[in-house]
Amino acid sequence: MKLKNIKREWWKEAVVYQIYPRSFQDSNGDGIGDLRGIINRLDYIKSLGVDVIWLNPIYASPNHDNGYDISDYRNIMTEFGDMNDFDTLLKGMHERGLKVVMDLVVNHSSSEHIWFKEAKKSRQNPYYNYYHWWPAENGTPPARWSFFAPDESAWRYNKATDSYYLHYFAVEQPDLNWENPKLRAEIYDMMHFWFKKGIDGFRMDVITFISKHDGYPEFPSEYHGNKMIEIYAQGPRLHKYLNEMHNEVLKHYDVMTVAEGPGTHVHNVLDLVAEDREELNMNYHFDHQSIGVGERYIVDEDYQNLVKFKQVMSEWDAVFNERGWGTIYFGNHDFPRMVTRWASDAPEHRRNASKMLTTYLLSMRGTPYYYMGDEIGMSNIKFNSIDDYQDLMTINWYELTKMEGGDLDQFIESHKLCGRDNARTPIQWDDTENAGFTEGTPWLKVNPNYKYVNVASQEKEADSELNYFRKMVKLRADNLTLIYGQYELLAPDDEQLYAFTRVLDDDKLLVLLNFSDTKLAYRLPLEFSSANVLINNIKQLSLNDTLIELDAYQAVILRRN
Repeated sequence: MKLKNIKREWWKEAVVYQIYPRSFQDSNGDGIGDLRGIINRLDYIKSLGVDVIWLNPIYASPNHDNGYDISDYRNIMTEFGDMNDFDTLLKGMHERGLKVVMDLVVNHSSSEHIWFKEAKKSRQNPYYNYYHWWPAENGTPPARWSFFAPDESAWRYNKATDSYYLHYFAVEQPDLNWENPKLRAEIYDMMHFWFKKGIDGFRMDVITFISKHDGYPEFPSEYHGNKMIEIYAQGPRLHKYLNEMHNEVLKHYDVMTVAEGPGTHVHNVLDLVAEDREELNMNYHFDHQSIGVGERYIVDEDYQNLVKFKQVMSEWDAVFNERGWGTIYFGNHDFPRMVTRWASDAPEHRRNASKMLTTYLLSMRGTPYYYMGDEIGMSNIKFNSIDDYQDLMTINWYELTKMEGGDLDQFIESHKLCGRDNARTPIQWDDTENAGFTEGTPWLKVNPNYKYVNVASQEKEADSELNYFRKMVKLRADNLTLIYGQYELLAPDDEQLYAFTRVLDDDKLLVLLNFSDTKLAYRLPLEFSSANVLINNIKQLSLNDTLIELDAYQAVILRRN
């Protein structure tokens, strides 16, 4: 890989830090994180060394799905503040050299949006065709699966129009009709509104679902249930609409775009992100997240299968050898804490495991997305009771499992590992009450381990997870090989070790990661027999000529001399 042949872009070289505002910092004591809370922590965010802040939705919303049901795309949720607060936040981030990426949620709106309030009044209403409808006189609608509906059906009857509206997600999240050019024009105008304010990009929520199939045909039987994701993502005009979005909006600004891409795989992702397609910059997939996780997030024996994980991540890297650009992430607001999901949150391992995972994320090719709190090694809260959950998806799946007579104990145990609320517990700032998140009652319980896992204590420790994260961010920024270098997997069948090289011009790095709770020995390639150690997450290192021994969850990066 030659640097001279690579088109450098700021969004390729950036580290993205994701903030879930509801759980970041409460400034007014109501138990809910808000924009003023983020403003009060701007210097901390800057100190991390990251480049881009991705804000989860802050738009006006009745909050049936924690802000992903938007009732006004040009206003701020009252729980979070107002537009003056947003303007102050944006200014403060830009003054600190931070770029701001917002969520674009346009597969669906809230049922409280004025468009839908009007649409459901009459078939003659001008907003009726802003949504997808099935006339009742045509009989039962063709099967469509919903992520969040209690009965799993994505159709809901509306008496005033004597028709059913489509909602791939909650009943309160009707799907927008992208086949209507007036609707698309509204969306593009809204995007211009935010770009003119000065934001630096959009993360596009389930953007692969926006194009529906003409006439809503019955899908083949192999796509029933959650397998409909695959066909939802293959709508006939998806790429037409994204290319139109590029031409109408995106090409007029120097911005970053990332698709949340359910249904994207190695065989089709370049249709979305290859430069000559003129659609989006990058996409994040779910292939690794599905390893060992079945329907309703029930886990199986492959839950931490490293060999399968290496295969998936290596296949995805190979896609971008010549075109396009990828992303790297372990967790976000929709997935559990990375140290619990991918390594170990046992007290004796959590710190080193957290650092090891940070090493991986920041040494792979692709733009890394790092979820708030992972820099201090936050772990899953592991609720014992469904009463503690706030997440609509977990609650509805629990009720369905109960109704079907399923194994509720198995469900709860699996969601201790995979439930979305594990990532949504408040940030642990210090060891005071409620971890310094709020002076009120937090909207979601704080993980009890905040007494010893918190920002304040780690600021004081040179070798803390937090300070290791800062070192690793700097190492990546200072070494273009970690950003653009060719990736090659070593020891693909090793069940403990993830080893790979990164090569750019004459620079060659070797990354060694022990993904297990036991020691391992590895014979280095001869060219690394006298290598320099760039970073090591554990103070001690057993390195003798070409034999290296790694402790549990140890991570080392070596540079060839």
